[in-house]
Amino acid sequence: MARTATASVRAMSTHDDTTGAHPRFTEALRELGLDVPVRRFPDATRTAAQAAEAIGCDVSEIVKSLIFTADGTPVLVLMDGSSRVDVERVRQELGAESVKRADADLVRETTGYAIGGVPPFGHRTRTRVLADRGLLDHDVVWAAAGTPHTVFPLDPKSLIAHAGGTLVDVRERTA
Repeated sequence: MARTATASVRAMSTHDDTTGAHPRFTEALRELGLDVPVRRFPDATRTAAQAAEAIGCDVSEIVKSLIFTADGTPVLVLMDGSSRVDVERVRQELGAESVKRADADLVRETTGYAIGGVPPFGHRTRTRVLADRGLLDHDVVWAAAGTPHTVFPLDPKSLIAHAGGTLVDVRERTA
């Protein structure tokens, strides 16, 4: 299965490039030595469901890059598109007193990107990264490339490593 997913990603790269990606993200790819295809869509793909529909993949194969504050310090949580972050589990993981979802201004200030286009790496500031273990359930995942119109594919282990993420279990448990 991994070979098929990799082959399809390679096939896409003949039609895609990084020209639609945010310049900061394009620079991050260069610094990391990553050559990944970036797909641009005419309509914004701000939600995981919109991105999955545009790509033609399962919503769980979308990576949400979400900024929270833990005792006032920004933290990035990488979560699959079909799951929700359990803020209490994040709080416990970080040993924080309080964890809250960051507002749009703090997201832009911390990452350099607007909500709906935040990639897993290439941010304005160095931020602690928690990556939910559920991302590893897929051969390839898709994440924002710095704008609400762009995405890129990568195997989840590489994505988490390039983001400097720590593997954790922070998704909401289903009843």
